[in-house]
Amino acid sequence: MSIAFATLVTNSDYARGARALARSLIAVRSTAPLLVMATPSARQQLSGELAEIEGFNARVVAVDPLPVSEAFRCRHERDRLHSHSPFTKGEKPAFHTPLDNFCKLRLWQQTEFERIVFLDADTLVVRNIDQLFDYPEFSAAPNLYETLSDMHRLNSGVFVAQPSDATFDDMLRKLDAPQAYWRRTDQTFLETYFPRWHGLPYTFNALQYVYFNLPELWDWDSINVVHYQYEKPWQGAHARSTELQVLTNLWHQVAQTGEIPQNLNNPAHS
Repeated sequence: MSIAFATLVTNSDYARGARALARSLIAVRSTAPLLVMATPSARQQLSGELAEIEGFNARVVAVDPLPVSEAFRCRHERDRLHSHSPFTKGEKPAFHTPLDNFCKLRLWQQTEFERIVFLDADTLVVRNIDQLFDYPEFSAAPNLYETLSDMHRLNSGVFVAQPSDATFDDMLRKLDAPQAYWRRTDQTFLETYFPRWHGLPYTFNALQYVYFNLPELWDWDSINVVHYQYEKPWQGAHARSTELQVLTNLWHQVAQTGEIPQNLNNPAHS
């Protein structure tokens, strides 16, 4: 079976993330390459950064924004979406552009591969996850970051897909339906499109807030992927800096050395 990991790069910040992600996949001895889906602005402005990422068992794939209507774009423009559906649990950085998220759907056009595991560029693989290629479409972990009540929603930072032109065309038709509004962009759309999604253990997409909100669930012996879903480890100081210092240090070590430390301590909990 022809397999690959994939990520999306839309700007310089996510190029930094993708580079660390690529290094982490090498560190855990993954056998699959990383497809770096790059938008036109990323390809134009970041040719050097993308070429460097390709040195870490990765391949850049050109993707264009989806051909959606102007009304759709207006409904999902950053300021309008964030004012209508604000993030209340954490802070999305200024470089985050919600419309870019829909480019993930271009993954279904990569039909030279039978199975792709998508990883957001703000994830870090800390244990080999090649077993995910044996999971069916559509498999994803829950959006667990605060309480166990989060378990019924998926998080689209890590998922298993089966590329298909027919699926992609069908997605486009349903994505830009009249008055369609996807509150959390691709995540809400994919949860709706695949209502019977297969649940992966949360350890395959451990959202960083679990580290301090649910410390009893954070065990480094079982964590496979760390997802920096709100504040990014390369941002510098932010409101969660102290709480996330261990995870931030982890990201920087992998980004700089390509090595995953073996002496990580589990968070304290009562």
